[in-house]
Amino acid sequence: MSITERAPGSSTGPGPAAGPLADGTGPQRLTGRSKLVLAVLLVAQFMLAVDFSILNVALPAIGDGLGFSLADLQWVATSFALSAAGFTLFFGRIGDLVGRKRIFIGSIGLLGVASLLGGLATSPEVLLVARVAQGLATAAATPAGLSLLTTSFAEGPLRQKALGINGALMSAGFTTGAILGGVLTDLLSWRWAFFVNVPVALAVVLVAPAVIRESRPAGRPGLDLPGALTVTLGLLGLVYGMTQAGEYGWTHPHALAGLSAGALLLAAFVLVERRVSAPLVPLGTLGRRNVAWGNLLGMLAFVTETSLVYLLTLYLQRTLGFSPLAAGVSFGVLGVGTVVGGLLAPRLLSRTSTTTVLVGGGIVQALFTAALLFLGTTTGASLALLLPATFFGGIGNMLVIVGFMVTATSGLPDAEQGLATGLASMSQQVGITMGTPIMSAVVTAGTAGATSASAVHQGVTTAIAVNAALVLLGVAVAALFLRRRTGTPSA
Repeated sequence: MSITERAPGSSTGPGPAAGPLADGTGPQRLTGRSKLVLAVLLVAQFMLAVDFSILNVALPAIGDGLGFSLADLQWVATSFALSAAGFTLFFGRIGDLVGRKRIFIGSIGLLGVASLLGGLATSPEVLLVARVAQGLATAAATPAGLSLLTTSFAEGPLRQKALGINGALMSAGFTTGAILGGVLTDLLSWRWAFFVNVPVALAVVLVAPAVIRESRPAGRPGLDLPGALTVTLGLLGLVYGMTQAGEYGWTHPHALAGLSAGALLLAAFVLVERRVSAPLVPLGTLGRRNVAWGNLLGMLAFVTETSLVYLLTLYLQRTLGFSPLAAGVSFGVLGVGTVVGGLLAPRLLSRTSTTTVLVGGGIVQALFTAALLFLGTTTGASLALLLPATFFGGIGNMLVIVGFMVTATSGLPDAEQGLATGLASMSQQVGITMGTPIMSAVVTAGTAGATSASAVHQGVTTAIAVNAALVLLGVAVAALFLRRRTGTPSA
């Protein structure tokens, strides 16, 4: 078999030169075509990451421009989060059915159209429709893109390198979104936070069909409608409850109703999966050590770092008096740290093991997160601590994220990569969505209702301590339950 041929039963269509061989090995260097495939997928993933955070700074301007009430403004973020987190697993399976390339290109096209609609919106209703469409596009494109990435590159150094670059750009995209949102809103208009996606999406849609091959299992899996319905509604309930808890507190009726309904529906999902012949998530796969614990680590990684950005935004603006733009620019150092971590991770993975990288990265992240407990109320001294701490903390967090991606997708055949990347994408998006409400609730409890600069500082400090504790929980999980290399399947 030549290096451009695929193993039987794994995918369809001509593959790039980076495709794995039948014996699971592949070329050790990226070819010209595989670099082009990687570039297209990474540009799309970077755009999706930017889209998560680009509107955060622009929300007040959007409220003023379209007449959102203060209570309703949070739905600009919540409507996106509900769609993106709730439908990820479902669309991951749809990609297995109809082809991941089709889903990827179609969802990127939908993102471009939805972004254009959002930028042209003249009423809150139209904007919220655009945000829901953006969330659905993200829910479809993220697992499809990751599946194309993992099935295009052989398990081992090439895949680790691709996932490392992907992780670095994804995390850098969150930071870039915060900065870009502030710049575009201040210099042009909040509408450009939507319009910026349009040319990128168009370029991906035009180039991708020529360079990316189709990927789907040779045998079509059945669509588990009861499972898809219960897990989607369960995740919607959980995410809704979390966002309401962050806005109004954990005892608010809407938060309790959402969390309770979500938990019951997810429990029903597990029961459904035990009974159906073609489950959406085979419990045997979910029971693998690397899949189950790897996804828990991934969720903790995204809960901690994305919520830390929220905490430091509060600190910079409410305690130190920074403008939104200045606060966003301050996170540029964090973005550089994540890029460094993403480039460093594949080298460490090839020389050590995923467990070593997960534990080591978590310890680095925990130490530099804990260092932020010493932030004060004066600008000069605080920045002298905050900038290096976020840089090195970003390196540690990215080591964990890349380690999680490799862990959660290793040892599985191409036929299960849609499921594996769907689970990984779901962990990522639920973690991003959960982090801010959890830390917001901790800050609220720590401030005891006060809004002064010193009270906010106290609440943020309490939440940073909780954040560091969650990172250490992830370190303990990796050390205790992921001792073996994840290339060895484990039940």
